[in-house]
Amino acid sequence: MSQAQITDWLATQRQAMIDLLRDVVNIDSGSYDKEGVDAVGARFERHFAEHGIPFRRESHATFGDAIHAEVAKPGSNEKPVLLMGHRDTVFGKGEAARRPFTIQDKRAYGPGVADMKSGVVMNATAFHKFGGNPHPIKLLITSDEEIGSPSSRPVIEREGRAARAVFNSEPGRPTGNIVTGRKGGIFMHVAITGKAAHSGANFAAGVSAIGELAHKIVHIHALTDLDKGITLNVGLVSGGQSVNTTAPYAEGQIDLRYVDPADRARVMAAIETIIATSYVPGTSATLTVKGEFVPVVQSADSRALFENYQAAARQAGLTTLQGEFSGGCADSGFTAAVGTPTICGLGPVGGLAHSPEEYLELDSIVPRAQALALAILRG
Repeated sequence: MSQAQITDWLATQRQAMIDLLRDVVNIDSGSYDKEGVDAVGARFERHFAEHGIPFRRESHATFGDAIHAEVAKPGSNEKPVLLMGHRDTVFGKGEAARRPFTIQDKRAYGPGVADMKSGVVMNATAFHKFGGNPHPIKLLITSDEEIGSPSSRPVIEREGRAARAVFNSEPGRPTGNIVTGRKGGIFMHVAITGKAAHSGANFAAGVSAIGELAHKIVHIHALTDLDKGITLNVGLVSGGQSVNTTAPYAEGQIDLRYVDPADRARVMAAIETIIATSYVPGTSATLTVKGEFVPVVQSADSRALFENYQAAARQAGLTTLQGEFSGGCADSGFTAAVGTPTICGLGPVGGLAHSPEEYLELDSIVPRAQALALAILRG
């Protein structure tokens, strides 16, 4: 199909995309909720079946299955363009019932409406008409991005290595821009062991794990270097047995963000030294990495891919679109790190992700889908 035929057809799909988005937003799909994540996957599979698009499911025992779909010209041996998106959210069971998909003043609301179910809906729609394209178009819908993609990372890296270019449809920025660079991130858990004792009658025999955690938090937070884009945050803590007992156990969860890949080893070594040091004698601690994202660092090829997309966006009427940096992490870092040209944040425009106020600009759905389609056609 020609550019005009595809963009004209996408202009007729606004309501169909909204209807599909309503269906998937109204299904709970927290990252650890395999049943819910797979239910969202099944809704997309039904969409593909209705439109005659071949698809397959790559199963996983613990997390949601990966969904693959592809359109290709018969006999093509070209490397594919890969469209990526995740269908999991940060919200627990019952959230969709508490605040289902709603529309107010040209904005849609609901759990995951922007991050990033709308981007997956856009991908699933935009690639319908590409069967005659010289290179194949592959779609990958993953299941656990919000917790660092523990099951999806090897799938993403494998598909990314095989692709000619990667478009990741995380939400477009509130500015209307897309994302050309991201921080890396590591999510860690620290567990501290102390010794319980009565805090009044036998205080000296106790060893406070909470006291040790407090020392470690101060030292970990001191590693923050805002000028270099390095931030450390201990965002969750717990511990103790009772108010009148020295704490035999404490734990914390650490978020590290960084920009320069070279900073990773240095900061991690500093954290490991802090964990190995007993500030309260008699305590011990262990550190576990729970999930990790790598940075999106713009290569020359990724810059060229962005310029190609920017030209396509102008054709779709998005005349002011630029690339911008995001402190958030995403699966796009994995494909960028394996050397495949990658751009991110191509989805419909939204904001306030991970909050009850998360919103999607409905008027952005069609032009963002058109920009994506035109970018693919431009090669």
